[in-house]
Amino acid sequence: MRTGRLLSLGLVVVFLMPAVASAQQQATTNYQSFVIEDFDNPAESPWMVVGSRFIAEDYPRMSYVRTFPQALYRREPEGRELRVLGVQAAFNRQGYNFVEFIPVEEDDDGEMVPRGIPIPGRVRNFDMWVWGSNFDYYMDIHVQDYRGMTHVLNLGNINHRGWRNLRISIPTWIPQTTRYVAEIRSGEFTSDLRSLELRKIVLWTRPEERVNGFFVYLDEIKVETDMYREPFDGEDLRNPDFVQELWAEGEGM
Repeated sequence: MRTGRLLSLGLVVVFLMPAVASAQQQATTNYQSFVIEDFDNPAESPWMVVGSRFIAEDYPRMSYVRTFPQALYRREPEGRELRVLGVQAAFNRQGYNFVEFIPVEEDDDGEMVPRGIPIPGRVRNFDMWVWGSNFDYYMDIHVQDYRGMTHVLNLGNINHRGWRNLRISIPTWIPQTTRYVAEIRSGEFTSDLRSLELRKIVLWTRPEERVNGFFVYLDEIKVETDMYREPFDGEDLRNPDFVQELWAEGEGM
């Protein structure tokens, strides 16, 4: 009798599995690629670099250098001035030293303060181009979710020569949506989306590697992201301007 029940349960699971798989395959997505930073316009999108405790005097040095990875462009496109973010650094002692690459903006007092770079959609993958000179270093990225929590993700080692594309998948446990119906703000129709922000990129040295002087270059930070928005009946009722107009018309009736 028990064997018969188990057999029946097994048949139910077998029949349900194709239906579940089919539903998953039919989930609507709209994956698109966006370059969120190319370093070609320093005045419009400024960055700064900061070294850790044992940074050598007069370092780090930063420059927007007129070059590019040939894997991206065989030659510079006409009418564009391609640049990369170049950093020269050195430390006074070996260890887990770091250099931070931070996007910034000017505040009301004229001071440069950190800013986040919004990532559109529900980001799936993150990648960037890094020029290395075969030092045994590695890089992290810091992304912030809508709750203000920062997540540190390892982008990979840069112990290679020349340009290489580093790529990482964004873990599914980092929240990018909310179950509540969101409002439209500044004319943007966001549904339940809660976008991530890129806060900074960090280069780390390893204790056994020398640190008396090195160069690193960054270019074209890109994301692959799902831009699909699930429509629903009555979504205009989350637009605060529309709701205010409706309530003004209906007040006192």
